[in-house]
Amino acid sequence: MKTAIILFALTYVLMLAFQKYRPVIAVTSAVLFIISGILPINKVLSYIDWNVLMMIAGTMGTVSLVIKSGLPSLIADHIIRKVSSVRMAIVTIALFAGIVSAFIDNVATVLMIAPIALSIAKKLNISPVGMVIAIAVSSNLQGAATLVGDTTSMLLGSYAGMNFADFFVYQGKPGIFFAVQMGAVISAIILLWVFRKETAAVSCDELTKVDDFVPGVLLVANIVLLILASLVPNSPEMANGIICVVVCVVGVVYHAVRNKQFRALWEPIAEIDFATVTLLAGLFLVIGGITEAGVVSSVAEIFTTISNGNLLVIYTVIVWMSVVLSAFIDNIPYVATMLPVVQQIAVTMGVEPTLLYFGLLSGATLGGNLTPIGASANITGIGILRKEGWEVKNTDFLKIGVPFTLAAVIPAYIYFWILYA
Repeated sequence: MKTAIILFALTYVLMLAFQKYRPVIAVTSAVLFIISGILPINKVLSYIDWNVLMMIAGTMGTVSLVIKSGLPSLIADHIIRKVSSVRMAIVTIALFAGIVSAFIDNVATVLMIAPIALSIAKKLNISPVGMVIAIAVSSNLQGAATLVGDTTSMLLGSYAGMNFADFFVYQGKPGIFFAVQMGAVISAIILLWVFRKETAAVSCDELTKVDDFVPGVLLVANIVLLILASLVPNSPEMANGIICVVVCVVGVVYHAVRNKQFRALWEPIAEIDFATVTLLAGLFLVIGGITEAGVVSSVAEIFTTISNGNLLVIYTVIVWMSVVLSAFIDNIPYVATMLPVVQQIAVTMGVEPTLLYFGLLSGATLGGNLTPIGASANITGIGILRKEGWEVKNTDFLKIGVPFTLAAVIPAYIYFWILYA
């Protein structure tokens, strides 16, 4: 067990120190777990969650086609035409970013919608910093709302055997989707207060031109098929992953036929973040290694001992520890690591794990909004601003991120306790 703990700790330290090389570090660590015999070679394939990897790759490919079509920007343009002031534009665009992010990767959402904020800022000769930050934190919030909203949601869904519909209604009760929407409403009120002085008028003279709506139809079809699959009893374990990959393949072939170029087949595939896919594959094996070594069970026992068997205490610790840690480290490896720990805690305490699962997901996903480095969407938004010549101070981010995070986490914390304790 000692060797497994040292190797696991070294893996995380190196991933934090050399973020650019995280996939290589994770895979190398996985290989060491196998070579050392900690992770039996006959169990390697069983520890890789192929369903999650297929969902991520397939969804990213389809989303890349949607981005190329310009459809999200067109929708944003229409929304802006309906508002009267900068303040309402900021809040509306942030809410729209959240809706998009419930079905599309957070980073992709920021890349699509941030240019709209920059355009408004240029027209009115104001700073776009606040608008872009609002878009980023809103995207992070809604990533937990659905099965396909974020990688962490996919991890939970696959690990807990949850389908698309379970995020809306689970065990006959309102699911995590509604907890996120509570946070979204309260956060919108906070944004209205934060930007209360931005009363200048706003308008959108030119609409984004979209000449291909098929990618949008494919994305909708992807969501509908996931919903239908969730209604089928005893559906295959990798049903969600297969659906996402098949829809992506259809989109890729369509893209190539439409452009009449064979090389166009590779354009959507090239947009898939294979680094993230590789990182997750490596992490699955690393977690398999520490599980085989008994580390997960030992950590679960420590948590249970600290809480003295009190469910409220352990739930509170998991939620707020996740918030704090996710403010500084990537929530994907954190959630991937903690899922088996949380399950073991529930087994040790003799309780149903749903409350702890939802507490982990909400804390880890929303905690990323506390700091500029807490989530990839935040880093992406700040990078876009810097490229345009706008420097983002920590205070600029914190004055939005901190109240936004508290407004989202506290209602979810109470909501889950009332419904699932």
